[in-house]
Amino acid sequence: MRAQTRQGLPSPTRRQQGGGRRRAVSAAAAAALVIGVMTTGVLTPSNASASASGSAASARAAATVRPDAVQRALNVLVRDDGMPAALASVQDGDGRTRTYTAGVGDLATGSKVPRDGQVRIGSNTKTFTAVVVLQLVGEGKIGLDTKVDDYLPGLVRGEGIDGRNIKVRQLLQHTSGLPDYGVHVDDDEIRNRYVEPRDLLDIALRYKADAAPGETWGYSNTNYVLAGLIVQKVTGRPLAEEIDRRIIKPIGLRHTYFPAPGEMTIREPHPRGYHRNPADGPLRDFTEMDPSFGWAAGQLISTNSDLNRFFTALLAGRLLPAAQLAEMRTTVPVGTSGLGYGLGLTSRPLSCGGVYWGHGGDIAGYETRGGATDDGRAVNVAVTSIPTDDAATQHVKDAVDRALCG
Repeated sequence: MRAQTRQGLPSPTRRQQGGGRRRAVSAAAAAALVIGVMTTGVLTPSNASASASGSAASARAAATVRPDAVQRALNVLVRDDGMPAALASVQDGDGRTRTYTAGVGDLATGSKVPRDGQVRIGSNTKTFTAVVVLQLVGEGKIGLDTKVDDYLPGLVRGEGIDGRNIKVRQLLQHTSGLPDYGVHVDDDEIRNRYVEPRDLLDIALRYKADAAPGETWGYSNTNYVLAGLIVQKVTGRPLAEEIDRRIIKPIGLRHTYFPAPGEMTIREPHPRGYHRNPADGPLRDFTEMDPSFGWAAGQLISTNSDLNRFFTALLAGRLLPAAQLAEMRTTVPVGTSGLGYGLGLTSRPLSCGGVYWGHGGDIAGYETRGGATDDGRAVNVAVTSIPTDDAATQHVKDAVDRALCG
């Protein structure tokens, strides 16, 4: 749900995280660090015929992704930054995938990190929501420059806030000026509470607008709650169902799902997620939680490999018509880091030149970062606690960059 300030996207709940010191990992985690775990997986038909000894093509792929560099980057996250676990999935341009782990999956038991385990993917959910909206745009059911009030009449009203002046495009691009309900939510208070989407909107509307529509870029989870409500109004179906039938099933995301109301656990093998609240407090197991406060902005659960599949399919035009994909990739600048934000999709510069497209997300217990390039390379990295200092945040970014640049 959260996209980090230190990575170019303001975090609605960084109030809990800023300035925290690095923490020493548990004895179990420290023991696991000495040997980083790297495994290779066979995930595509083109790789299924590779011989046991490895072909010239697989050797080239291995040289391209530099598995040693990726493993070292994950080891740094565990050893130096106190992450209980770090996981990565790296896909080369031919679709061959390698998965990596470091640390431990459970601080209490010292158990291994599940290979390509499921994690809560936070604000990566926004890209899924944006794709559904843009599919409906392509079908002529939603207009990007149509006002929110046309779909949700009278619903969006507040101090300096009027749905008659806000365009759907501005929701997806975070230029609506709407206040972010996320900055007014405490993780511990809502951990065991189911929240309706309209309740999230009501929280935001207690506060005045951050800016006039179209005036400036400002990250707000409220935008995506409204986008999700528009999807439901137009289709007459739950957002989760639309994401499942329009995205998850067509491209074969076998380990991705939208948790059902009241579902607090993670269904498949997963590393435990840990959280600090306040930011300088101890790590606490936060794996079980009600994610409804994220909804269209941050509720999905997935794996690194499924996220790679999603972003490569998106960039390859398998989810959107060309016109809507072009709209999605039309960005506005965010800060001075070279980050651009489109319609639920970011572009980030690579140290080796060019950019990659993705999103990233934070939700209590997990952080995910990554994306894909236009030539089919993809990487996603997950850690099992949200970084609380600049160094750790940079190290997550470095892991993505090393995997894509070699």
